[in-house]
Amino acid sequence: MVRPTAAGWEMAAIEPRRDPEPAKSGKTSQKMLLALPKGLVDPGEKPGQTAIREVQEETGIVAVPVAKLADIKYVYVRSWGDGQKVFKIVSFYLLRYESGTIDDISAEMRIEVKRALWVPLDEAARKLAYRGEREVVGKAREYLTRG
Repeated sequence: MVRPTAAGWEMAAIEPRRDPEPAKSGKTSQKMLLALPKGLVDPGEKPGQTAIREVQEETGIVAVPVAKLADIKYVYVRSWGDGQKVFKIVSFYLLRYESGTIDDISAEMRIEVKRALWVPLDEAARKLAYRGEREVVGKAREYLTRG
């Protein structure tokens, strides 16, 4: 989700809430991790609708769709429960800011999201934790440059 500013495009990112990891010194350390909003498709919902809903739930921003950017496919092993391999496809959409205040999210969402913030689009690829998401930001920049 992006918005234009006088200084250039900004992108909404989230800092997911996660358990602190024990550091080698025995103290807990928690490096800031930034990610793009995302979530599961609800019954009867199309992926584009999911993107709009998840952005609003996780950032507080109402956005309108611009274009589908990419599908990222990956496999991971569950670290809980049965330890099974999970194949996942995440569809990413370019959305444009319409209204709302960043980080104005419900108390229930604070279980998942520590905070939501604006990040200059030119810096986003360096700040996001996941390679696939960094690639999606590159696609968004290309789209907006052509635009």
